[in-house]
Amino acid sequence: MFYFDPTMIILIPGIILAMWAQSQVSSTFNKYSRVRSFNGLTGAEVARSILDSAGLFDVSIEQVRGSLTDHYNPRTKVLALSEDVYSSTSVAAIGVAAHEVGHAIQHNEKYAPLLIRNAIVPVANFGNYFSWILILIGIFFAATNLMYLGIVFFLAVVIFQLITLPVEFDASRRAIVQLEGRNLLIGDEINGAKKVLKAAAMTYVAAAANAILQLIRLLAIVSRNDD
Repeated sequence: MFYFDPTMIILIPGIILAMWAQSQVSSTFNKYSRVRSFNGLTGAEVARSILDSAGLFDVSIEQVRGSLTDHYNPRTKVLALSEDVYSSTSVAAIGVAAHEVGHAIQHNEKYAPLLIRNAIVPVANFGNYFSWILILIGIFFAATNLMYLGIVFFLAVVIFQLITLPVEFDASRRAIVQLEGRNLLIGDEINGAKKVLKAAAMTYVAAAANAILQLIRLLAIVSRNDD
């Protein structure tokens, strides 16, 4: 079957990297979730403090279900913090909350990579779904043009994943600057937050690597069928 052809081997390094990254973020977050911050502030309180200091009084904070489901919605200006972060006083929770505030600050400052990423989200979602449909139809009807069109659509997914990297790394940098500069975390707590954010960043690196490997696989499939 198509999904079990030899080109699947190309994806193995990315799958291994993704599994490792996920295990790292889970173990690191769990470790520092058990380390309570000296100041005793919750993730939500730290987020509110940084937002207010940046003049982002119009950004609201809400609690959402799930674990590590934290995100910032630039359309509604809502900072969504997971149950593990919102009311927790742990170093891990504060680090994650500050990271999401970093995205709100990026949005307020019109940080170019964030604007580009937000702009291509619809195209990336469309490409991720329809690229495979076009390639499968192209293979079935031996239509090379359709297969290459599918690859063009999938390029949007790769670009999205690549542009996500500077967005996420910059948000983490902003988070550490705020936490350290405003003494929201002190001493070894800062190092703990850095480790949590670094582990989380590796999941985005893994996602980008998998997108690139998938692109290489698609090119291999098209080249094989073109022959």
